[in-house]
Amino acid sequence: MVSAAAARHCLASFMDPEPTRCCTFPLQISSRQSYHLFHLKYQLCSLSMNGCQGDPRVPLGTNETRTFPAVACPALAMDRLNSAISELKSNPPPFTSGIIRLQVGIEQQIEAIDWLHAQYQLLPRCFFSGRSANLHSDSNSKTLIDFSNGHINNNLVSVAGVGSAVFFRHLRPFSYNDWKSIKRFLSTQCPLIRAYGAIRFDAMSRVSTEWEPFGSFYFIVPQVEFDELQGGSSILATTIAWDDALSWTWPNAIDALQSSMRQISSIVVKLKKEASRTFILSNKHIPNKQCWDLAVKRALQIINTGSSPLIKVVLARSSRVVTAIDVDPIAWLACLQVEGENAYQFYLQPTNGPAFIGNTPEQLFHRKWLSIRSEALAGTRARGGSTALDLQIAHDLLSSPKDHLEFTIVRESIRRKLEAVCNRVSVKPKKAIRKLPRVQHLYAQLAGRLRSEDDEFDILSSLHPTPAVCGFPTEEARLLIAETEAYDRGMYAGPVGWFSGGESEFAVGIRSALVEKGLGALIYAGTGIVKGSNPSLEWDELELKTSQFTKLLKLEAPLRPKIKNMGTVH
Repeated sequence: MVSAAAARHCLASFMDPEPTRCCTFPLQISSRQSYHLFHLKYQLCSLSMNGCQGDPRVPLGTNETRTFPAVACPALAMDRLNSAISELKSNPPPFTSGIIRLQVGIEQQIEAIDWLHAQYQLLPRCFFSGRSANLHSDSNSKTLIDFSNGHINNNLVSVAGVGSAVFFRHLRPFSYNDWKSIKRFLSTQCPLIRAYGAIRFDAMSRVSTEWEPFGSFYFIVPQVEFDELQGGSSILATTIAWDDALSWTWPNAIDALQSSMRQISSIVVKLKKEASRTFILSNKHIPNKQCWDLAVKRALQIINTGSSPLIKVVLARSSRVVTAIDVDPIAWLACLQVEGENAYQFYLQPTNGPAFIGNTPEQLFHRKWLSIRSEALAGTRARGGSTALDLQIAHDLLSSPKDHLEFTIVRESIRRKLEAVCNRVSVKPKKAIRKLPRVQHLYAQLAGRLRSEDDEFDILSSLHPTPAVCGFPTEEARLLIAETEAYDRGMYAGPVGWFSGGESEFAVGIRSALVEKGLGALIYAGTGIVKGSNPSLEWDELELKTSQFTKLLKLEAPLRPKIKNMGTVH
């Protein structure tokens, strides 16, 4: 049991990284109330095993998926899964370790974000959607899905999960053995058994209190999962994982799953995806405008004098926002989905931790078997209010020497890293415009063919961090960021995504926020500093990037009429 004093410490640390100044913050919460905020408003799914503690060299006894006939609604799917779990409990498998997924198709159009919202009290939980997830199918043109073999991952739109059949977390940096420990529970024969999670931007930096529940990396295979499919269908699934060597036996796993299933709601109400306007009681930037100007000028001095090989650094800002009405992180993410075209949406919330949410346009990589894709995204402009103005702004972005330099740094860095593990790499197009609802960026897609599937870990390790979120050269930029930024980025700008047996996909965790009901939100944004950058214009870019969050809370103040020479995408 956590003491009230400890809960109060967690609250103070989330609200302000300077404990001596916590008493001045305009929010009155008693120690008893803070305890309730952190622990009693959620029901914790039964804890499972930390897969990082196992031996990655020892294969599991079994890895299987069992698919049952489709039903009409979530309630019937729950009945079918509960019956299957009871049957499994009566006839346990003859293995000391394994992972089994039970899944039931649902012939009803339900969005995964709505199902997750119905499980609002359960932790841990996760959500991930691809960049076409906002293109929900017309319910009048339903496509019948064959659920017979479980190989339907190409039809996935969004995935929501609660509980953890197995989780992977540690304070040390993510290693090859950690990756192998995750892959031990995954199989090409069970493509929908996936581990969802994220990795810190800088694993060598000190972990602050608000990010501590995430560790240096945090992945979960959901215990109960809802998969939204193209064509108006969906899947409800449960996953059981056990390993006697980790003191998490079959009886432990099956009892934990039954306990979690008793807390699952089959009543799903569609979210309105409309912003709830509220007063912002406090909005504190770290750094503030004055400190930001000094930081940018110092970075430019280093870049311009040639005293270092540094040619680009990405500096970021953390904005602590407290509102009069609690921010519901799931409802907030649902609103972001409205502007989610060409963007990933993600949600990750560990036990006893805040929610990390985001609406990011940037792909780190997508691997399927030996084929791999990545992309370069850099340079930012606002969208125009008319077609003619929008085209004019795009032309300005394409012809800007500063933005061309920044984009070339990003593209060529990714190309070189892919060439190190691929037989061949193509870049198409060399430079184009990607338009998002509020901004537009320079863009190129890179594709290659890996020499070995084991190169997946090397790709993840080498591609992150890209020059789009760190700078170039990487080590010089990382050191300057560590010296300059007076807060913990945590998993902001780090890899966010999933692994499966033969496939994986990771986005870059930008356009993101750390949210906890009753505690407000930390909203993150950054911009690339290169020769020719202007501190005030870069600050304007930060405002533009955080506006996708702040506009959902209050009416926005207009930005400067002309925003030129903006930096990176994050």
